[in-house]
Amino acid sequence: MNWSRVIYTFFALMCLTTVAGFLYDHSDITLFIAASINLISTLLKIGVRNMLSAELFASSLVADLHLIPALVIMMNSGFSSIVFGLALGGLVANAFSMVLILIEAGKTRDDF
Repeated sequence: MNWSRVIYTFFALMCLTTVAGFLYDHSDITLFIAASINLISTLLKIGVRNMLSAELFASSLVADLHLIPALVIMMNSGFSSIVFGLALGGLVANAFSMVLILIEAGKTRDDF
């Protein structure tokens, strides 16, 4: 078992679920946790060397660029439709990242 793959897949899935939790709860703490976990996931993807590493890193950066401004806006003016839209964009970017992880896992299994 490749533990580095387990760790970055765990954080990618955790990003997806915490953003979904924010969209359900609309709590500033939940959004802070989602943005923090997404930043950790982005840092972990820097050292990954696999077939779709550039795409995984780019999707994580897109999610960061949605969640961080959403957090700043939420902290300054409260929950609004802009925050919801940015968080939804982060959710889509994280879902795309999970699809890439699944595609890469399928390609890796074909190689054996």
